[in-house]
Amino acid sequence: MAQSGEDPLGGGGRFAVESYLDHHAEKLTFRFDANSYVVLTEAMNSHDIGRGRGGTAAALSRVTARTAVAAIESDRLYTPDQNAEIAAGIKDCPGLRVVASPYGHDGFLVEVEQVGDILAELLGEDEFLEYAISDS
Repeated sequence: MAQSGEDPLGGGGRFAVESYLDHHAEKLTFRFDANSYVVLTEAMNSHDIGRGRGGTAAALSRVTARTAVAAIESDRLYTPDQNAEIAAGIKDCPGLRVVASPYGHDGFLVEVEQVGDILAELLGEDEFLEYAISDS
């Protein structure tokens, strides 16, 4: 879809997604140091929960906290299959929750109601509402 008033196919215009990405990139530059983003990205890409813990299965088997594992159905960065493996490895995890969204990895930022429902279920409605109210 073309950005309103622009013609990306005729040259010089942008698609709406380009405008969206430009807008959010500009906002990010004011809130976040670029070097911090590089360090965080490298940490996320290289983190291995099983490193030094006897492997992924061994690490997950030691989780004792109440746990909710959720995946965005269209996420290609952290796929539902990968998240299902995590959920299956945690003893008391009730299973994978899948959030319906066409927004890929950013779906967790957009699908506020679905993600909120998962958190409310995990924390208990009263705890979640108390946190949400105190955070506003």
